[in-house]
Amino acid sequence: MRIRNQSQNPGMLEKVLTVVVGTVVLVAAFMFSLVILAVAVVLGLMIWGYFWWKTREIRQIMREQRERQQSQPRQQPAPGGHVIEGEAIVVEEIHEQTQATNPQNRSNPPEK
Repeated sequence: MRIRNQSQNPGMLEKVLTVVVGTVVLVAAFMFSLVILAVAVVLGLMIWGYFWWKTREIRQIMREQRERQQSQPRQQPAPGGHVIEGEAIVVEEIHEQTQATNPQNRSNPPEK
């Protein structure tokens, strides 16, 4: 029985097996990368489609507003001044009067 040394050159069979195994590993890695790429593309398209579907009403409103603005004549700014356009929302605030702010109730503390 011959004991083979580690320092000996690999034989022809080992070289062929190395090439075959390396080729199989590269082909498998390429196939898996294609599958992962296809899944990523499909997921990306699904997310984009969901976003597109959910924002369709907003896009329609913006399109109508743009068309209305284009059909209306533009207001000319006042000579020598600036025009600031905007909207205001009035919010009703209710202030509670406390003992410290109401001078009539300072002598009579509230009962608990």
